[in-house]
Amino acid sequence: MPTGFERGTDGPKVIVAGLDGSESSWRAASYAAGLARRQNALLALVYVQPYLPGGAALGVPVSEADTGIAQQLLAQIEDAVARVGDTFRVRWEFHTFRGDPYSGLVMAADQLTADAVVVGASERAGHRLIGSVAVRLVKAGRWPVTVVP
Repeated sequence: MPTGFERGTDGPKVIVAGLDGSESSWRAASYAAGLARRQNALLALVYVQPYLPGGAALGVPVSEADTGIAQQLLAQIEDAVARVGDTFRVRWEFHTFRGDPYSGLVMAADQLTADAVVVGASERAGHRLIGSVAVRLVKAGRWPVTVVP
């Protein structure tokens, strides 16, 4: 019998969904929203801003280089929430982390004490060789991970 820490709940209380603007990430966010609604859990939508080390050499402030995407995602989320109104209620938050997608999602899940992680399947062909973010999250084995096609 495991002796690890248990929160004493019947379902997830925090569901982290990775969102990068791709079609599969929007499907994952929608799926996670349904899970969060049914479980009365908090939906933490997470965008991971990539580091742009070459940007500093070109005079682009690294801390501000990618905030436009996060702002666009947040605007799209708010628009979707407004469209569904009271017919689909879910508690949600939007978070931005920095780093590569895998490390950023791991950091987000740890800091937000996630009970589950939902991500979209990779749409990039090269991930068959080096492994997708989803596969790496599953292999980490730290949370239940749902991969949405």
